[in-house]
Amino acid sequence: MTAPNSFFFPDSTDVKTKLQSPPMRDQSLDLLGLRLNAMTRHDLVGVVTGAVDSRARCIIGNHNLHSVYLWCHEPKMREFYSTADYVNIDGMSLVFLGWLFRLPLKPEHRTNYIDLLPLLAEEAAKCQWRLFFLGSKPGVAEKAAQTLRMRYSGLQISTHHGHFDTNPSGEENQRVLAEIRRYRADILLVGMGMPRQESWIVDNRESIAACTILTCGGLMDLVAGEIPTAPRWLGPLGLEWLFRLLSEPARLWRRYLVEPWFILFRVAKQSLRHGHPTIGAESKLI
Repeated sequence: MTAPNSFFFPDSTDVKTKLQSPPMRDQSLDLLGLRLNAMTRHDLVGVVTGAVDSRARCIIGNHNLHSVYLWCHEPKMREFYSTADYVNIDGMSLVFLGWLFRLPLKPEHRTNYIDLLPLLAEEAAKCQWRLFFLGSKPGVAEKAAQTLRMRYSGLQISTHHGHFDTNPSGEENQRVLAEIRRYRADILLVGMGMPRQESWIVDNRESIAACTILTCGGLMDLVAGEIPTAPRWLGPLGLEWLFRLLSEPARLWRRYLVEPWFILFRVAKQSLRHGHPTIGAESKLI
């Protein structure tokens, strides 16, 4: 399989689709005991727009099979998702599961940040929003930011790498929070991988000076060309995981070949025990 060398930018006609009205916070779906919002990427930008315009705090998380696995094992992950204002779907596997349980999900409700970023960056440049990206190795995020500045004229974006001591009271962590505060960020993208990025938001949410906070994993690594971007047509088919596995087998084999079986076993076990399908975490927070 040949990997693209750089981040994929869609045609301008694709990113200029009219933004839709975002779903209300209480219009969520229950999938196996997990709270999800059926949101397209246009819905998601609409949510961000509303939060920035109203200067209201909004935390947006996302779920895929990997996050569901971590949700079962990490109390801090369950705390993050219980406090998030919106949780979008990042993985066709959850859409397929939703179909199995007759939930009103569509392929476009799988909102991957690789596909979201061009729409968000164009809107940010037009509205003069200030973006701050926290994550990646030193130098990688700034390389990606420069790519975005060249692509979207007028885009305001600042970065800080994710290799720092995240102890909430530690000196490094306090410097990062101060940098975000000085920049007066409208949108904070936290890309430090699961569950580190979610834990950092939970530990610092009262001190983060940004209207909208989103978790985005390795997004900027993709933009910087540090890791290959899958052909976008693979996503709606539910095959992007295979491209990623073949690209990074040593890092991702457990995520894609082991964790899904744990989830299926957990659902089957809970279904036999309680008579209905659920993940069944020890401490249900939603």
